[in-house]
Amino acid sequence: MIRGLYTSASGMLKGQKKMDIVSNNLANSSTTGYKKDIAISQSFKEILTKRMNDTKNGQPNNADIGKMSLGSDIIQVFTDYSQGTLVKTDSDTDVGIKNSTSAFFAVNVPYQGEDTEMYTRHGSLTINNDGYLVTEEDYEVLGLDGPIYLGTDNFMIQEDGSIYADNQYIDTLKVVEFENTDELIKYGQNLVIAEDDAKTKTFSGQIVQGFIEGSNVNTVEEMVEMINIMRSYEANQKVVKAYDDTLEKVINEVGKV
Repeated sequence: MIRGLYTSASGMLKGQKKMDIVSNNLANSSTTGYKKDIAISQSFKEILTKRMNDTKNGQPNNADIGKMSLGSDIIQVFTDYSQGTLVKTDSDTDVGIKNSTSAFFAVNVPYQGEDTEMYTRHGSLTINNDGYLVTEEDYEVLGLDGPIYLGTDNFMIQEDGSIYADNQYIDTLKVVEFENTDELIKYGQNLVIAEDDAKTKTFSGQIVQGFIEGSNVNTVEEMVEMINIMRSYEANQKVVKAYDDTLEKVINEVGKV
């Protein structure tokens, strides 16, 4: 009986974790360049069950009954880096990446007292008071020669990321494309960091100016998933309540007999 209680409780805990992930996806459905997370579940290892203290025809009968699992849990949160929809803004400081799901803009982020290179698909950029191209969070956007200084609003970005202002070459956006996105870790603020041994490759996509990439969250799918999680949680909740009622009778009524 207690095994069933634990199994239902583990299902409820898994539902809570999945609900947090789905809720975060929905909250960021309109965040530029956001990539949704997917919870991956796995059942606990099956265990062999046996009869205990059982007899048959006066002989011990502690035979195997079969195998059973005590529930499941989330073993990994997988990030889906599929392409989001490119939305036209006609703003020169808005840039998007197309035809590549593993490429990112490189930015300078203060981390533990020093500037650290991190990566983002959030291409809604601006020019700060010092004339540098920065993100909405004021992180410097990196080019091949370091932080990109423009000093003017009149500039053009080519498909390969090269930037021209007043018909003069300024720099090229540093766009890093990774061989395996499993080697990326979400940092927060729509940024990812790469593991030390993460491998990169030549950028195979194109940069489009005047566009931003929307999130790849499908709100309808996430709402359906939320409903399924709620139904599963409620079912496990009813099982826990049934076990609780049974245990109450065992303690309060059977004990009196």
